[in-house]
Amino acid sequence: SHLCARDPRGLDPGGLARAVVESVAENTSDASIAPLVWGAVAGVPGLLVYRAVNTLDAMVGYRNPTYERFGWAAARLDDVANWIPARVTGGLVAVCSGGRAWRVLVRDGGKHPSPNAGRCEAAFAGALGVRLGGVNDYGGRVERRPEMGDGRAPEAGDVRRAVRLSAAVTFAAAAVIWALR
Repeated sequence: SHLCARDPRGLDPGGLARAVVESVAENTSDASIAPLVWGAVAGVPGLLVYRAVNTLDAMVGYRNPTYERFGWAAARLDDVANWIPARVTGGLVAVCSGGRAWRVLVRDGGKHPSPNAGRCEAAFAGALGVRLGGVNDYGGRVERRPEMGDGRAPEAGDVRRAVRLSAAVTFAAAAVIWALR
């Protein structure tokens, strides 16, 4: 429950694996690539402003009726701040996977309700050869998300593969930014 908003008590091992792989995919952009991009564009102030926006979204974006209006604004600002980094992440996932992710990224990346998370999750699905998306329970609020990818359902071993892919994408982004600077 600390990695994603879903209630893990109702998930079987495959559901847990899918939740973690989806979270690793989205967090590759949110926690690694976007800060690198904003740091490269606007230095330390850009990185800090980005992290503040992203943290605000994680804290109040869409979660609580008390913060509904404020959360909506935080979520939209986060969407804007992550638009380019999410697409950079999807592209780097495709490059780091030897191109396996391109087709799924292009075909399925826009299916997700988030304008950014879908790019990352679709790319990871294609790179790992798994199928992401489906029914998610967010504390009693059930969402049915379109499936992304053509492969099998994720399994426990795919979590480690997703983490390795995330690390490779992060290192690739850092190398590109270093080379450009």
